[in-house]
Amino acid sequence: MKVLDAQQTAAALAWPALLDALREGFKNGCKSPLRHRHTIAIPGEQDASLLLMPAWQSGSYIGVKHVLVVPENHTRNRPAVAASYFLYSAVSGEMLAVIDGSELTNRRTAGASALASSYLSRPNASHLLMVGAGGLAPYLVSAHKAVRPISRVSVWARDIRKATQLATLVGGDVVTDLNEASANADIISCATLSQSPLILGEHIRAGTHVDLVGAFTPSMRESDSALIQAANVYVDTRDGVLSEGGDLIQPLNEGVFKPSDIKAELRELCLGLVDGRKDANEVTVFKSVGASLEDLAAGVLAFEASAT
Repeated sequence: MKVLDAQQTAAALAWPALLDALREGFKNGCKSPLRHRHTIAIPGEQDASLLLMPAWQSGSYIGVKHVLVVPENHTRNRPAVAASYFLYSAVSGEMLAVIDGSELTNRRTAGASALASSYLSRPNASHLLMVGAGGLAPYLVSAHKAVRPISRVSVWARDIRKATQLATLVGGDVVTDLNEASANADIISCATLSQSPLILGEHIRAGTHVDLVGAFTPSMRESDSALIQAANVYVDTRDGVLSEGGDLIQPLNEGVFKPSDIKAELRELCLGLVDGRKDANEVTVFKSVGASLEDLAAGVLAFEASAT
């Protein structure tokens, strides 16, 4: 059995290879049940979430990810997300690998956003606005740079200290007026635990691509309903987003958005069944909540790459 730490996992999941693996994973599909989510009460704090994400390919591999999200870990100077990934043989049941789940999750999540961007953002998009400065943010910046000619990265976060740290890390600049920054960006990538809208439709200019990665429960949202109504909306998986993604569930509950308004899943884009961006003025939104298919594709790639 292999044990891959964060450094080994990162080395095995370089962006070009990972994006190819994710694309093929979405094309080929797998058994990918909706993830199990359990609320864990923490006295005096916001609830934690325990996520269990299985996926398998008959005769090939089985993978299960365990994730624990503790929103207020920032007060302890600890990551909000802790995870491990377990890979098994789908023939013998033998455990093949234990993979650093945080590194795998960060890279496959950012990779899915970049894969979607390759279909949905303008090919000449050069200005990325990163909203949020948590652990996933540098991965999103790096992944978006892998598919678009990003020459400027702006960073906004509620914690100016963290925004400054991220901007220094990625060679970007800090912005304090989010509405103004939103109006000037080509791609906006959001990875927060926000309970209220941050990206407002009235401030989004024509041609912008909005990548909504946070808001993984129905009570969370990073965008307002005006943006969802005005944009062409794409998702990683319909089932996942419509059961967990607050950015779409809340407009659905308001009666201003319908499931049929979703243009396509990422699988349909990868297969070429549906076109992505159609013109330079289109506003596109990609809403993701994560899928165990992505974990399996990344886990198999990490395991097989480490075997060479």
